[in-house]
Amino acid sequence: MLPPKRVVLSCPPVTGKQVDDQLDLFGGASKTATSPIPPETAPTEKPATETAEERSLPRSRKPKTVDTPRPAEPRAAPATSDDLTESAAEPQVVGVAQLDRDLKRVLEHATRDLLVEGEVVNLHRAGSGHCYFSLKDVTEDALIDAVMYRRAPARARHALEDGQRVVLRGRVTVYAPRGRMQLIATDVVQTRRGELLEQLEKLKLKLSAEGLFEPTRKKPIPKSVRRFAVLTSRDGAAIHDVIRVASVRGRVSILLVPTPVQGATAAERIAAAISQTDSLANIDVILVTRGGGSAEDLAPYNDERVVRAIAAADTPIVSAVGHEIDISLSDLVADLRAATPSQAAEMIVADAEQRRALLQQLQARLTHSVGHRLSRTRQHLDRLRRRLGEPRRHILERSQGFDELSSAAERSIRRRLATEQAQLKQMGRRLHTQHPRRVLAQCQSRLAPIEPRLATAMRRKLQLARQCLVDLSGRLQALSPLAVLERGYAIACTVHGAIVTKASEVEVGDAITVRLHDGRLHTRVEDHEDASGTN
Repeated sequence: MLPPKRVVLSCPPVTGKQVDDQLDLFGGASKTATSPIPPETAPTEKPATETAEERSLPRSRKPKTVDTPRPAEPRAAPATSDDLTESAAEPQVVGVAQLDRDLKRVLEHATRDLLVEGEVVNLHRAGSGHCYFSLKDVTEDALIDAVMYRRAPARARHALEDGQRVVLRGRVTVYAPRGRMQLIATDVVQTRRGELLEQLEKLKLKLSAEGLFEPTRKKPIPKSVRRFAVLTSRDGAAIHDVIRVASVRGRVSILLVPTPVQGATAAERIAAAISQTDSLANIDVILVTRGGGSAEDLAPYNDERVVRAIAAADTPIVSAVGHEIDISLSDLVADLRAATPSQAAEMIVADAEQRRALLQQLQARLTHSVGHRLSRTRQHLDRLRRRLGEPRRHILERSQGFDELSSAAERSIRRRLATEQAQLKQMGRRLHTQHPRRVLAQCQSRLAPIEPRLATAMRRKLQLARQCLVDLSGRLQALSPLAVLERGYAIACTVHGAIVTKASEVEVGDAITVRLHDGRLHTRVEDHEDASGTN
């Protein structure tokens, strides 16, 4: 956050002559005057803050400042020494209107191009296009009324927002009808989010991430409410509006829980009142409400403790905080939001006259529907009676039909039996021709000439196989190492079973095994020489 700034004056310095001219407006004193301005005639500055009576008025009813050209005041003749003596003896009497005009002229001249930084509060956009608000100091307890007329740039008027920290360009003037000092802003030089607005946005994002504003967690409001509690100020207009609307709409019991609606301890007491009221067993709905006010007045209903108390309540809660344009965090977390306390009472209490009229309408519709249904049922019964006629005649006709159907069924069964018997005889003849004995005899007669041919072929095949086996045995015997050993050769192996093919593969003293045709010799090398005859 940027460090707070003080008011920056960009007007040219005031010369000594201009100071003398301005002092002349309050009684003709000059630099040579020896007596000060008496206290009863000295200009006094009204405080910048509004009184309680002025705050209670809506912004639309507050007077507006209109710059109108004023005729030039006649300049007084230069004061002589006699005049100064007379002036010091008898101060000049100035009217209130003249005093306001003189103060306005001095202030507007001294603050022709002023830059002021502060936080916008109590913003009201009038239907005429003017914007009325107050500019609050961000570090000290100071406030000044301000207005931005519709002739100011549209972007500047749209940049104004409750809680917004802005730097305004303008001048200070006096609104004569009320003798109130106010700032006439002509442009917005810079805008920043106010500290309270930033904290509110962070809290809103935090609670939204926790799902406290989800529509799925909101509880339905009972359609027939017998008793509901109202958490608001005992002396405020909200409770009177609720009682007036509820008493007109129907018979319902209202429990007033006196709760402060603004102030340092309001949030804590509102949260405690919600928890205590929620514990009562005979409360159908809880109404949290108050009338309109500034952003600071509505601050307790943006407090995290109040929001969490509403979210934790088991009883359905309706929130009606401020006017329709005022939306607090309590409105977002509540089960139902109303624009005004009167609308909240209309939502909670069903209109008895409307319900009575609805019940009468439903009764009439039910009577008409039941009568129409009975009439249709009688007509249907009459049609069925005419169609049914005399029961005996219908029974005789049905008996005759039954006899005919019985005869037809008997004939059909006989025909079906004859057909089935013919098919059975035909299948018996076919089965006799396919008897297993007959089939086996036919197969045996076909196999008799094949047996001698099969035996001859098998003998020929075995003879050829034996001859082939003899040939292969001879070839294998010729290649067998054992046949070589029969001719006097031997195979030398090391103790590990490796065949010795060179004299250099063994050393003197090594044990070797010599395999002969009919056995093995275990020997030890005493000497060896290679193919060239060298040891």
